[in-house]
Amino acid sequence: MTIDSSIYAQRRIRLLEKMQRGIAIIPTAPEVARNADSHYSYRHDSNFYYLTGFVEPEAVLVLVAGQSIQPRSILFCREKNPEREIWDGYRLGPNAAKEQFGFDATYPIAQLDEKLAELMGNQPVLFYPLGLNTEWDQRILKLRAEVQAKSRSGIRAPDEIRDVRALLNEMRLFKDAHELNIMRRAATISTSAHQRAMQFTRPGQFEYQIEAEILHEFCRHGARHPAYTSIVAGGANACVLHYVGNDAMLKNGDLLLIDAGCELDGYASDITRTFPVNGKFSAAQKEVYEIVLAAQAAAIDAAQPGNTWDAPHNAALRILAQGFIDLKLCQGSVDTVLESESYKKFYMHRTGHWLGMDVHDVGEYKIGDDWRALQPSMVLTVEPGCYIRPADDVPESLWNIGIRIEDDVAITAQGNEVLTIAAPKEVANIEALMKQAGQM
Repeated sequence: MTIDSSIYAQRRIRLLEKMQRGIAIIPTAPEVARNADSHYSYRHDSNFYYLTGFVEPEAVLVLVAGQSIQPRSILFCREKNPEREIWDGYRLGPNAAKEQFGFDATYPIAQLDEKLAELMGNQPVLFYPLGLNTEWDQRILKLRAEVQAKSRSGIRAPDEIRDVRALLNEMRLFKDAHELNIMRRAATISTSAHQRAMQFTRPGQFEYQIEAEILHEFCRHGARHPAYTSIVAGGANACVLHYVGNDAMLKNGDLLLIDAGCELDGYASDITRTFPVNGKFSAAQKEVYEIVLAAQAAAIDAAQPGNTWDAPHNAALRILAQGFIDLKLCQGSVDTVLESESYKKFYMHRTGHWLGMDVHDVGEYKIGDDWRALQPSMVLTVEPGCYIRPADDVPESLWNIGIRIEDDVAITAQGNEVLTIAAPKEVANIEALMKQAGQM
């Protein structure tokens, strides 16, 4: 991957401008042990990566802002170590990191505490993600106390600690052209994976076999990791919202719900599709599916600049409520079903979330007490669903039908762009794709 360091430098400048004065300390994520002698695959902290593009562990970004000094960006990272590099792989080292990423200064991570004690002195505000990591909290507060102990020498510690995430979250909510291009590529890879899953699925296979096909498609296109644990849920398992067992056999006549997306260059995609294991929707399955599909279409239509965040959710709810009445799952008028919230027995989550470097990405959903307006460069998911469990007051033909349809949507000046539109979701398109692959 070719790194354009100017993108990250510009973000650091923007954050320094928002800080106005003070010091920001942003560590990357720690490595996490999986068992006695190995670690989980390393994944950087999203905020740290957003500002640096640097992917190695054991690194900290420090930003110093103020009118009386030249704004500075400083990286602390691992030194070059030929012996460790034989075992663990290449390290960039401070000198190369400075040159490649455009930092004003770089130091070995071993010098962090010493340098921070100097840099923190006489800074009015400390910007730091307090509460994110207990060990880091203790370390930073200890360093602040050490600076505070020098007050007789005329050195003051920061009087105020602010959560740097309040500034970063708003920056990250609006995607630049670089980010949107990555997210389009991630969406394309994930779309291909869902198509592969549809073509591969047959009765008698296990959910994990379908998951393997999805991961294969991610990896062969350069997305080494899923953005989250894939949900591959057949039959009744689809009615469990966060089902990740993925170990059941797929049965003829059941639906298969797949919620899976890759991570590419630090950015997530998030797609859900639901389709029949045998390639042909039953009449009852199709009836429910078409209701959810119509709800999603209404929600996507409502995802327009100037509309509030909850507009897509409300649009989907009205379609779902009428559908539940038609299916005899709920009684009364649409308004009655919505006011009583009786629909929540079959649809208990909201219709989307922000999407970006994190699957449930950062950014406020309300400004004060009001839902915020959608604006160009925001990216969200649109994912209505319906989950019908066996019950005395539910027609047996609908039991264990779990359906969710999810796409990734970027708000544009003219309306929106559905990044994942190529993943089949019309009944005829799904059945045709599966028939072509030989399921029927």
